[in-house]
Amino acid sequence: MAEEPTRTAEELNRIGVRSPVRRFLVDPVLPFTARVGSVVGVRTTAPHFVLTLDDGPEPGATERVLAALAQRRATATFFVLVGRAERHRTLLAETIAAGHEIALHGVDHRRLTRIPHTERVRSLAEGKRRLEDLVQQPIRWFRPPYGAQSPRVWSAIRREGMESVLWTAVAGDWIDAPVHRLADLAVRGAGPGSVLLAHDGFAGAEEGADDGPPPRFDRGALVSEVLTAVSARGLVGRSLSDALRHGEPRMQAWFLP
Repeated sequence: MAEEPTRTAEELNRIGVRSPVRRFLVDPVLPFTARVGSVVGVRTTAPHFVLTLDDGPEPGATERVLAALAQRRATATFFVLVGRAERHRTLLAETIAAGHEIALHGVDHRRLTRIPHTERVRSLAEGKRRLEDLVQQPIRWFRPPYGAQSPRVWSAIRREGMESVLWTAVAGDWIDAPVHRLADLAVRGAGPGSVLLAHDGFAGAEEGADDGPPPRFDRGALVSEVLTAVSARGLVGRSLSDALRHGEPRMQAWFLP
């Protein structure tokens, strides 16, 4: 497998890494931005590490992830792409039957900040409606593809009755790198209430993404290694809603192009 490449500025944007300038100028005012905030963590004393998985369901990968979660009796929140969920209904049903939470990642994987406002409003409404028809329950959470969110995108998400969910930690699993290296990245700084961005699929051109070829590592093996690592820290993997039963959302303004 390929070594982990040096991250470009765009990749740093995608995973929400903050520059020193942003930390100096923006971070001090973040506690005052909760009114326009997105969920980035959970304030809790419970030993819950929030697992979120994007871009599925994907045959050949989601099943391995579900098996790894079942082995550890962990739960996760799956941010699904509606087009894939409609094509792989059985896999979606298996995810729900295993006790996991379903959330919306989009009809497709286009960056919402780069499409006309009327189109993104329509896409959010349509995505929520179609996913609720599939799962027969309300959809509470939305994660913008690439974490790309402007104030108008955030407002449109809220108008659809959803909360925007971002992350605290990343697995970097859109690149092809050894599983142990990705797992080390995923648990770096992990603590109670941390929200991990990981993936049970890889969005391609069919979903409106342009991220190169899919990684070749075993996504189930990555989830298993992450769960082993957090367990060594006394933490257990939980879905966002499961974690919120023992805490409250940590909100922060998150705006990226």
